[in-house]
Amino acid sequence: MTAPQRPLPKPTPETQHFWDGCKEGVLRLQRCTTCKDPYFPPRPFCPHCASRDVEVFDASGRATLYSYIINHRPRPGFGPEPYAIAVVTLEEGPRLMTNIVDCPQTPEALVLDMPLVVTFEPQNDEIAIPLFKPAEA
Repeated sequence: MTAPQRPLPKPTPETQHFWDGCKEGVLRLQRCTTCKDPYFPPRPFCPHCASRDVEVFDASGRATLYSYIINHRPRPGFGPEPYAIAVVTLEEGPRLMTNIVDCPQTPEALVLDMPLVVTFEPQNDEIAIPLFKPAEA
C-alpha cells in the first residue's frame, strides 16, 4: 500500500500560470502594471488598486521566515512529524503559506527572518508544491 499523498490543488484558469511555473521549477507571481505592486495569491485583478491590467513574472525564489508553527499531530501526506507550517515573505513583498524543509523542525533552527529559498516537490506529472529551505550561507 502506498503512503497517502497530501491534498493537491486544482489549478484554475486564474492560477494555471502559477502551477505551470512550479512544475518548471520557477515561482511565478503577478504584478499590477498600473500601481506596480506584486501580489499573491493569483487573481485576475490587483488587490491594491483593482486594476485588471496585470502581468505574470518570475520571482527570485528568495524569502524570509515571517511566522511558523511546528505541527506535531500526524497528517498523512505531509511528511514525518513534526513539520513546520510557515508564512514566508517573498523578496518581492507578498507572503505565502508553505512548509520549511531541509532543516531541523525546532525553534532553535527556525529563526524568524532567516533567509530562505524555494524548492519544488513534485507530487505528480502536473503539480509540484513550492516549499522553502534555508538559504546557503
